Amino acid sequence: MDSDEGYNYEYDDEEEECSEDSAEEEPEDDTLELGEVELVDPVVAGGERDECGETGGGGHGPGEEEEEDYRFEVLTAEQILQHMVECIREVNEVIQNPATITRILLSHFNWDKEKLMERYFDGNLDKLFSECHVINPSKKPRIRPPINTRSSAQDMPCQICYLNFPNSYFTGLECGHKFCMQCWGDYLTTKIIEEGMGQTISCPAHSCDILVDDNTVMRLITDSKVKLKYQHLITNSFVELLRLSICTWCPAPDCHHVVKVQYPDAKPVRCKCGRQFCFNCGENWHDPVKCKWLRKWIKKCDDDSETSNWIAANTKECPKCHVTIEKDGGCNHMVCRNQNCKAEFCWVCLGPWEPHGSAWYNCNRYNEDDAKAARDAQERSRAALQRYLFYCNRYMNHMQSLRFEHKLYAQVKQKMEEMQQHNMSWIEVQFLKKAVDVLCQCRSTLMFTYVFAFYLKKNNQSIIFENNQADLENATEVLSGYLERDISQDSLQDIKQKVQDKYRYCESRRRVLLQHVHEGYEKDLWEYIED
Repeated sequence: MDSDEGYNYEYDDEEEECSEDSAEEEPEDDTLELGEVELVDPVVAGGERDECGETGGGGHGPGEEEEEDYRFEVLTAEQILQHMVECIREVNEVIQNPATITRILLSHFNWDKEKLMERYFDGNLDKLFSECHVINPSKKPRIRPPINTRSSAQDMPCQICYLNFPNSYFTGLECGHKFCMQCWGDYLTTKIIEEGMGQTISCPAHSCDILVDDNTVMRLITDSKVKLKYQHLITNSFVELLRLSICTWCPAPDCHHVVKVQYPDAKPVRCKCGRQFCFNCGENWHDPVKCKWLRKWIKKCDDDSETSNWIAANTKECPKCHVTIEKDGGCNHMVCRNQNCKAEFCWVCLGPWEPHGSAWYNCNRYNEDDAKAARDAQERSRAALQRYLFYCNRYMNHMQSLRFEHKLYAQVKQKMEEMQQHNMSWIEVQFLKKAVDVLCQCRSTLMFTYVFAFYLKKNNQSIIFENNQADLENATEVLSGYLERDISQDSLQDIKQKVQDKYRYCESRRRVLLQHVHEGYEKDLWEYIED
């Protein structure tokens, strides 16, 4: 998450002096402050959609589903930080540790307060703090300068840069390792900016695994950009640790909102930015296909789509090792260049070359068993590729059409203005926007039905599904044609009736298709092809 919006992230824990001569002393108030940030109420699911379209649920836009029973809220980064602070405060009311230490403990237990409490009171605190890489606050030693015969006013060498500084210029953690302020700042900046580390930064001393607390980081870093980056890393870590339970970042580019749910499920949620996505996998909402199959499909498309057409047209597989081979000359005598194979075979029949004798350019051995087996394997491979391309092309066509039809909103707005000039009210022309909404929903559903169909085994229910798919697809194309047609005064009433009838039919058929698929899920009617 990158944002220019800054927010204060400071713990006012009681800090022990880093050395006897340290000039600064931290306040003893063990509170955690957010700074001057206006925290607005989160948008809660089930609310009404406002003019800006900022809703946490219930409302729906193009290609979106209504899931009124799946409640969620959309939070800003500041609100997530506040939520994190509240968790720390709740735990600290019981265990009463410095807030920075409690934050590290909670992070170790993935912010599961119950698990932390259970471990904390099981009687083995030393083991717990050791696992979390922090010093037990009730037993931590007071940091003192190294024993030497020189006066404390004399300079002493830093163990990182080996430059001499006054003792007051050194600081360290409760582990007792001390370094100069400059080396500390450089070390923390490198870890945060270059390595992207936040909550797992450890003491720079060799083999020391004690974690650097938040107060130390914020005190030793002077660059505001580095501080902001650290704040973001801590907040990101908090959300990622909760991702498997109740929180996730909106996947839209440059969006910095978090969606928080009451329980995790593969359900659609919609951010304030307008992006609707599946809470479970983070992809655009993909009903009727399940997350598992969509992930496999996306991976397959990434692997296969660019070269599959060329491979199908220009290559064959070696009948022995099945490596893909391109013919680069006129001779049918092929020698596999795989160093572990070196098989010789005929390009025409794919059988062994030796029986061909002198038939260099002609092959009359089509029916030999070995050649037939090789060709059958080749045909199965080609058939699988052709099947994939069939579904992939239709999936991509609907994806492209969906992009085009999102642009229809601008055209429809212009048509609505023209129709209002022909004595139609604003309410009367809303059917056009509704039609585009339905069209985008149908395109999105159809796009993902081809993913579902690709992995679906043939049975009686799959035939019903394909019929529903074909019916919805046909109606969707007709509706798209109506919306792209020029509307004249003479055809105004006629086209309005046609558009309304067709988008209502599309809505109905889409609902039937989805209900049938979900009924199949509930009754275990679907069988799948494992790719």
